[in-house]
Amino acid sequence: MRKYLWIGLSLLGTLGCDKAYLPKPPGYNRIDLPEHSFQKLTEGYPYQLDYSSYSRVEVDSFNIQEDTWANLNYPEFGAKVHLTYKQIDGKSISFRQLSNDAFKLTSQHQVKAYGIEEAVFLTPEGYTGVVAELTGEVPTQFQFFVTDSTKNFLRGALYFNTAMKNDSLAPVIEFIKEDMAHLMNSVKFLD
Repeated sequence: MRKYLWIGLSLLGTLGCDKAYLPKPPGYNRIDLPEHSFQKLTEGYPYQLDYSSYSRVEVDSFNIQEDTWANLNYPEFGAKVHLTYKQIDGKSISFRQLSNDAFKLTSQHQVKAYGIEEAVFLTPEGYTGVVAELTGEVPTQFQFFVTDSTKNFLRGALYFNTAMKNDSLAPVIEFIKEDMAHLMNSVKFLD
């Protein structure tokens, strides 16, 4: 009787499997991104710019004495864009010093970055900007500065509040990079 049971189960097993099993590839969570929309930052800062409607402007709590610094918090994405502003006086704070600091801060990520691509651009207001895109498992994937090189210097850096791998964050990174491109092109210094 056992012999017939084993034969029956063997036949059932071989006849029941007509397709080869293939494992499914790893999947990622779906991230639904909204349409880009912007609002103006006009009060309380020595610069104006358009920032994403999906972010909140917060006072920078890292350096409280710097009242011209701000964070654009994207609570849905766990991301922040840190904006730092310095007024160039030509004596104690020079354009050369600020630009060297910006490049130095970017280059500190070379240890973990697969690559750093930099580009120079000109804004509609005639200001010079530099963008640095970093690839790899780095804490900041996008940094920039916009300056008139004589009086004003605005620097920004994108950070995420997560230990996730950057390939999982790629759609959000691209979304915020587009927001930052709009932000950089809308900068207007007020003096």
